[in-house]
Parts: sequence; C-alpha cells; structure tokens
Amino acid sequence: MREAEIECQAPTTTAKIPGERKRKTDDRDAEKILDLNGAHVLAGASLLTVWLPGLQTLGDREVARQRVTVADKRCKVKTQVRSLLKRCDLRKPPKLVNENFKMTGDPNTGEKVMTTKTAAACLLLLALCPSFAVAKSPNIILLMGDDHGWEETGYNGHPHVKTPVLDEIAATGLRFRHFYAAHPNCSPTRASFLTGRHPNRMGTFAPGWSLRPQEITIAQILRRAGYHCGHFGKWHVGPVNAGSPTNPGEMGFHEWVSHDNFFELNPSLSRNGGPPEVIKGESSQIVVNEAIRFIDRTTQAGKPFFTIVWFGSPHEPYSGLPADLALYDDLPAKYPTPKVSLTSNATGGPVSRPKGEVLRERYAEITAMDRAIGGLRKHLASQGLRQDTLLFYCGDNGTSSDGTLGFPHRGVKGQVYEGGTLVPGLIEWPERISQPRTTSVRSCTSDLLPTLCALVGQPQPNRPLDGLDLTPVLDGKMTERPGPLVFWEFNTERLARSKPEPWIDPELQKGTTPLVKLMGGKATRDFTNYRHPAIADTDYFGPRAIIDGRFKLVIHEQKTGDPKRELFNLDADPAEKTNLIEQQPALATKLQTRLHDWQKSVLNSLAGADYKE
Repeated sequence: MREAEIECQAPTTTAKIPGERKRKTDDRDAEKILDLNGAHVLAGASLLTVWLPGLQTLGDREVARQRVTVADKRCKVKTQVRSLLKRCDLRKPPKLVNENFKMTGDPNTGEKVMTTKTAAACLLLLALCPSFAVAKSPNIILLMGDDHGWEETGYNGHPHVKTPVLDEIAATGLRFRHFYAAHPNCSPTRASFLTGRHPNRMGTFAPGWSLRPQEITIAQILRRAGYHCGHFGKWHVGPVNAGSPTNPGEMGFHEWVSHDNFFELNPSLSRNGGPPEVIKGESSQIVVNEAIRFIDRTTQAGKPFFTIVWFGSPHEPYSGLPADLALYDDLPAKYPTPKVSLTSNATGGPVSRPKGEVLRERYAEITAMDRAIGGLRKHLASQGLRQDTLLFYCGDNGTSSDGTLGFPHRGVKGQVYEGGTLVPGLIEWPERISQPRTTSVRSCTSDLLPTLCALVGQPQPNRPLDGLDLTPVLDGKMTERPGPLVFWEFNTERLARSKPEPWIDPELQKGTTPLVKLMGGKATRDFTNYRHPAIADTDYFGPRAIIDGRFKLVIHEQKTGDPKRELFNLDADPAEKTNLIEQQPALATKLQTRLHDWQKSVLNSLAGADYKE
C-alpha cells in the first residue's frame, strides 16, 4: 500500500481507522473519512491524510473520477473535488520520491508525473483554498454528420433545410463561423478528428484508406484519464471487425456499434467487432439510441463517458421517413433540372435523377439526424447530465456535388475551396459556456485532440500535431488563430503505379459491414495503407491550400506548365471569386514557402519517423 500524508500545524491526537494502522487527526474537529473506490481521505480542520492503495494499475485512476466534498471549519469553505488526481498521470509503477511537493519522471515513459504526496498536497489546497480549485472534467460527446456542408443548416441561412435542434444549439452555445474539416473527404477528416494530425501524416489519403495502428487517438488518451469510451456509427478509418488492428477497440474505445462506411435505413452494424446485424429503423436514431444506452451504463457505473457518434447521414444514396420527406414535397417542382448522378437504393448501381427529388430525400435525412440529436439532448437533461456534458457537432467535409445549391461558397466535397472544407461547427456545454457566443476563430477537426487533452489534464502525444488547443476560444479569450490552417489532397498516382509494401496485411483490411452502394459488384469495402517509398518531388503535388489570417492561397498542378495559384481575401471575398495573385505576389510566395515547409514535416511523418519501434 502506498500512502501520503499532509499535515498542518495544530494539536493532534491519534485515531484508529479499521483495517489500517494509526494516523493523526485534529482533536478539535471530528475527523471525516471518505471512501473513493479504495482510496481513503481523512479530513479534519487542519489535517488531510490520503491512502492510495494499488497505484500500479490504471484502474486506480477511479480515484480521480469521484466527487467528494471536503468541509473545513477553520477556513469556512466547502469545495467540491471531482478530480483528485486530475493533473497526475499515475502510470505503472508510479515512482515515489521524497516528501517535497514536486514532479518526477515516470520510469517507463520519461514523462513528468506527480507523486502521491504531491497529489495529497493538491487535495489539501483544493480543500483549504478555493482559488486553487480545478475545473471538473466534463462528460464528452462528439457528433459528426456525413457530407454535411456548412450551408445546410437553418442557422446558416439555408432556404430549405430544417434543423431546429442545431439552430437551438447555435443560439444558446458556441457557434463557429469558420469551422473546417481538415480534409475535403471523409476518411482523412476522421483520421484528423481522432489524432489531431493531418491525415497525410499517417497515409490516410482518401476514402477507404485506413489510419495506422501506431497512431494515438483521443479515445486512448481519455481512456487513460479514466473515461469509458464508446463509438457509434460510421468508422471509415479501417474495418470494424474484431480482427482489424484499426477497429475502434484497438484505437481506444471500450465499446462500439459501428459500420465500416456509410449506411442508410435499417443499417447493418457490428457490435464490438462481431458479425454484422441488421437493426431496423431510421439510422440516425439507431446510433443515438445505442449511444444513450452506453451513456446510461457508464453513468450507472460511476464513470465519465466519452462518446463519439458519427452519423451515416446525409451521405448518398438518400432515403427518409414519410413524415420527413413530406417537409420537402415542394422541392421536386422547384428543382426539376438538372439531373444528378448518385446511387440507386434499389440496385446499388449508378442512377441519374432530377435534382429536386434528390434534395427532398437528402434534406429529410438531415432533419432526421437533427431530431436524433435533439433526443440525445433531452435524455441528457432528463438524467441531470446536460449541464456538465460537452456536446460538439460538425460535418466531415463540404456538401457533395449531388446535393449542392452552388452558394454561398465555391467548391464541393473533394475540393480544397471553402465549399469543400467548411462545415457546421457547434459546442454546447452549459457549465462552461453559460451565454451564447459566436467566434470567428478559424478552427478545424485537428483541433479536437489538443483541446480535449487540455480539458482533462492529459499531455499531448509527443509527435507533430497539426491542431491547437481551443480552450481559449471556449472562454472567449482567443480572437484569431495564432497559426495557419493547411489542406492537402495527396496525389496517389505514384503509389498506384509502384504498389509499395502494405502497412497492414491486406487480409486484416477487409471490411464486413455491407452497404447499399456496390463497388465492383461488392457490397463491403476493404481498406489500404502503404509503407511509403523514398520521398520524391512529386510527393508534394496534389490540390492544397493554406489559410493564414484572412488570406488563403490555393495551388493546383496543371497538365503542363507551372501550378495554378490563387490568392483570396476570405474576409472580403468568402466565395473565392477574386484572385489577388497579381496584386500581392510577395504574400503568395510567402504563403507558398510556409506551405512547402509544412509539407516536409508531413512527409517525414508519412515515412514513419514519428513511430518508435
């Protein structure tokens, strides 16, 4: 048993605690003994003693997840402590040093960890001095729509889409005017969401490219911090079956009910890596229901929850419930032309249909997803969880070409213009964001991991990250992003020709959950990731963009000649119509150099330099 004792100057006697040897207590005040899942706190007016048994296992961070009230009569304060060891990273075995208040190196990782005596000192400071109080770590829910672009919400002024729940969150929480997916396609953005890194660093270049098992995810970090972690819905960064080295479980989640890719009504989902099972119903409601059951189980077990829900909507092929479709019955007449190409729900093959019919079904999916989010919020409120739950929503890329109206931004999914990367961005967290607020700070999915690390007191991974900590944005203390945002669609033509060694055995990259959409006559999807060959000049190619302040540089290679360069002032020209390259060539060159330097770092990561054998 490890123990720590912090003592103030006061007359003391001794008291016997059953099962333990004698400890001091203040004879002026009755002692107060509290049990925290095996750790005992003895609190009096001038003395606090903490027993921390069995700290060799991560499970003992249960101590950090319990709420305890410590009353101190002399100071006349009452402090609720929910995170006894919030700033500790007590890994195995925690090295115990001398009596001083200090940090020491973890013998396994070399990271700084807090000694048990320091932890007890922190608890005493929390009890005696309110100014030292540490904010509670919230429950966390991260939601993401599939192909849901920035303009497709009521609060952003869409002429047709009905999203009353997202509108309410925008009106009462934190709304991002400029929130970006880190990539204009789904799998890469999901990799950035999980890791805080640009997807090209891990070879997740396009849809169907997996991440690498060596990556460090939000779930792994929050799991270490004591959270119970669950994933529900679309995964798309590797197969979800039990044999995959990149399934949600291998990447840090305790539980998952997930799909390799997108899904429609009556989806086939894998539960914790098991065989696909068809679940009847509207897909957004299904994954939210699974998330609610997970939240309830976790809460009943006395643990904080980290829940990711990645919807299958509104990705094509589209479908909807009759009541949702009826909301948009006027659209076929309003948009009889043009015809757009998409997948047939009946055959799984390509079909061409009038745009108005397609929009009717697409918007019905968005409204159903919005309603499911509303049901989740109501459940949190009914269980007394809403106040201290951080709920976040975004899309994974801009609106797809079959569903766009062509305004207010240039471009669509798959393009590095604003229409391909701008998505809805909302945070609701009543305990910390008590008043509605809108921020103009440009932010993206890569920022999620650094932000959550800061919120739960965990160190960021010791490797290059591309996101930044947005906690100053939560508190209204940041008005402009301190560094650039960078977008890059990797040119995979060289890999297609050379066929390098796979990073993961292809047999382990085979998906099992079927889709409506067939590819090569196949309903399931397989994944790929390669060991990259020696870096070549052509590896810097591919559509790319950098945003620094209000200026954005976009670069595209052309079949012949120099690359096409476009410079935009996004504040004055959010639709990216006016190319300023002739007026400000020096600025364009500066941004291009900065972009190229960043690419060097990314290619170094791609080659595997960030992974220690």
